[in-house]
Amino acid sequence: MRSLLGQTPRHLEKLDRKLVRALSRVPGGSHDDFFRRLSASANQGKLWLGIAAAMAIFPGKTRRAALHGVLAQGVASAVTNVVFKTLLPRTRPLPEHLPVFRFVHPQPTSSSMPSGHSASAAAFALGVGLIRPALGATLAPVAAGVAYSRVHTGAHWPSDVFFGSALGAGAALVTRKWWPVRPPFPAVRRTPVEAARLPDGEGLGIAVNTLGGSYASETAGALQEVFPKAYIKEISPDEDVAAEIEAVATRPGIVAMGVWGGDGTVGTAAAAALDHSLPLLVLPGGTLNHFARDAGIPSLQAAVDAATRGEAACADVGHVSVERGLPDSPEKLELTMLNTASIGLYPNLVRRREQLQPALGKPLAGVVAMFRTFAAGTPCTLVVDGVRHKLWILYVGRGRYYPRDHAPLVRPVLDDGVLDLRMITADESFARLRLLWSVLTGTVATSRITHLREASRIRVEPVGPTMVLAVDGEVMPGVRVVEFSVRHGRLVYYSPKLPD
Repeated sequence: MRSLLGQTPRHLEKLDRKLVRALSRVPGGSHDDFFRRLSASANQGKLWLGIAAAMAIFPGKTRRAALHGVLAQGVASAVTNVVFKTLLPRTRPLPEHLPVFRFVHPQPTSSSMPSGHSASAAAFALGVGLIRPALGATLAPVAAGVAYSRVHTGAHWPSDVFFGSALGAGAALVTRKWWPVRPPFPAVRRTPVEAARLPDGEGLGIAVNTLGGSYASETAGALQEVFPKAYIKEISPDEDVAAEIEAVATRPGIVAMGVWGGDGTVGTAAAAALDHSLPLLVLPGGTLNHFARDAGIPSLQAAVDAATRGEAACADVGHVSVERGLPDSPEKLELTMLNTASIGLYPNLVRRREQLQPALGKPLAGVVAMFRTFAAGTPCTLVVDGVRHKLWILYVGRGRYYPRDHAPLVRPVLDDGVLDLRMITADESFARLRLLWSVLTGTVATSRITHLREASRIRVEPVGPTMVLAVDGEVMPGVRVVEFSVRHGRLVYYSPKLPD
């Protein structure tokens, strides 16, 4: 056998023939049919694609492992069949080397070196195992069986299988560099402080936004039942939310501010609580409940327990200075940000993801929403802290969000003193293709288009007339300048005490 890389070493040829002769002496039996069928099932990667499809039913790491296994298999197959089979032409085993009844039919006509089946098997099993080790260990015997079947059925020499398996393992490891392991989330940490105890809700004023995502006609009654001594104000759609929350906060006898609503309503209540030095009780009643979740209040009972015992902690708040309107008569606003702000296509992405999530599940809905948003959208040009960028998304989180990639979910610490700045840029060549490829392969976090940093102050201006800003879910058009800063430990909020 000759190739562009020279001749196959003689000692390797002798070893291959010795191993095949030893295998030919194994008596025939039902195992011959088994290995022929196993080998055939892996043609064109059908076996691994079928396993990946079954794994994809399960969300989370299992689905992610399936996608990584398919990606690794695709790379291994391309490198093996397009590159190495051309560089290393080799004749496959002949009937004189093995019993005829064992041979796979029809025998492939491409180069024997290396084994594409073995490369795909090793790449898929190892690719899955890098994400889900237990599943990888389960698939390893199947991959080994496929690799061995190529020798047993006379399709390859043993060294072809060995080299193909090495290529497959290398492909899995290389693609892992594109898709690194997410570091574990840090432990939840809170800074405990004292707050007024509210037995039966005594001294508690609760503002209920009737436009909140989970509001129902019985909401106020349910709250009055668990807080019988609280003052509860239902805010109807025709009332000014900020004014009504202010009225609750300044009502005589109120020592704590409670709120039921979405992120925007909670942010308004937090601003009132800060202005009047009141602790804040966030009730899990909005569409997303981001702050309630991060504060450790996933249920109404958890809120009741914390308020009754006076268990509280302190959190940072974001201060947002906004200049909007015409240059000769600008309007200046000062806002409180509890969670996040964004500029660009992120609001559209979130809206699409939430629409698709009930049918597709969150991970797949996120991918589909990302493709739809960025396939049709256009980037905006902004000056961020004096540097000009062409951006798909600018995202500012009040505190470090995890995971540290394009899909921030939770904040284990609410008083870390930082702003979490994330930008997905369109400055690079082939920006849209880069973005869609990184979304498809799950590599947004490590792509050149993604920029993450932490800051205590951020200034953003549009290159052009104005921009659209969303703060805690509330959209604000016509913005000319926005500045973000951190007010460290200013907000006291009720939160269950963490176990020691």
